[in-house]
Amino acid sequence: MAFIETINLGQKWERRDILKGVNLKVERGEIHALIGPTGAGKTTLLRLIDMLDKPNTGQIFIDGVDVSVSEKTRLETRRRMAFVLQKPVVFNLSVYDNVAYGLKWRGLNNSQIREKVNRILETVELAKYSKRNARTLSGGEMQKVAIARAIATSPEALLLDEPSANLDPVSSANVEDIVTGIIKQNAITVIIATHDMEQGQRLADRISVLVDGEIVQTGNAHEIFASPKNREIARFVGMENIIDGVIKSNEGNMAAIDVNGKIIEAITGYGIGEKVSVCIRPEDVTVALSRMSSSARNSLAGTISWTAFSGPLCRVEIDCGFRLIALVTKRSAEELGLKKGTQVFGTVKAVSIHVIGRH
Repeated sequence: MAFIETINLGQKWERRDILKGVNLKVERGEIHALIGPTGAGKTTLLRLIDMLDKPNTGQIFIDGVDVSVSEKTRLETRRRMAFVLQKPVVFNLSVYDNVAYGLKWRGLNNSQIREKVNRILETVELAKYSKRNARTLSGGEMQKVAIARAIATSPEALLLDEPSANLDPVSSANVEDIVTGIIKQNAITVIIATHDMEQGQRLADRISVLVDGEIVQTGNAHEIFASPKNREIARFVGMENIIDGVIKSNEGNMAAIDVNGKIIEAITGYGIGEKVSVCIRPEDVTVALSRMSSSARNSLAGTISWTAFSGPLCRVEIDCGFRLIALVTKRSAEELGLKKGTQVFGTVKAVSIHVIGRH
């Protein structure tokens, strides 16, 4: 059995289903990300796993033990875990005393506490703020205090709820680096809830997509982001090109898909006549002023509808008889002179296309 496992977990709030039949397995030492839109039930699931709340239905097993057996079991199991909330909670105490708080409750002597707290404060880069009141720190620093306090008790499992949601990009990256370092040093099992998909990809061994209280897909980053199971997941993970078509032919799983009279070739097992959606990530579209001589099977002629620059990248919308979004570097866009009205070719490899059925 997995280290953390939920079976048919359900939770209601005022007759509304927050979680519905959630089956989740997290192996010991794994970093498992829960991704999904706001309101999908990620925080509720973490609170149930941490036993802050009791589920309406289903079971939770920690290291093979059903935690609903008794209050004693729940308490003993909770001591093996730590939970860091989205909005960091710090006590009106010094940074040192915040981190030492849980250790004092566990009966460590002053020497043991001092050695452990000082080491952790060095790890999270807060040693120089040791005597400062934690509530006078920045948001990113307070989040680091909350993480330091959580790991001070040497938990077997660490639950993180949107750890960088309220932080600026620099603070977010700093917190992420610290979390990664702590995980590697201590081999902690981690469940991280985030709506930041890139964060999920960077940190997690496996990812579960939570939508409307249900886990709709679990897999590694490639499986989730390159092979979403349905349109809803595809939209959420950034498949901006979701193009409807019909299979016109299929020989050896190389299908020709009719999209508004144009053919897109992709690898799929769907048969002739089946309605499908072609999913293409913008970064997998190459833009050129003339048809490219390459092994790519799809070279789609069109006219640029708009361009939008964002830092070093440029988003390009091409009207090919259907909308095709490409993501190119700003330098490439400038060198090619890409602008509204420019005639271009959008090239996509058949292997870069993911096909899902339409019902």
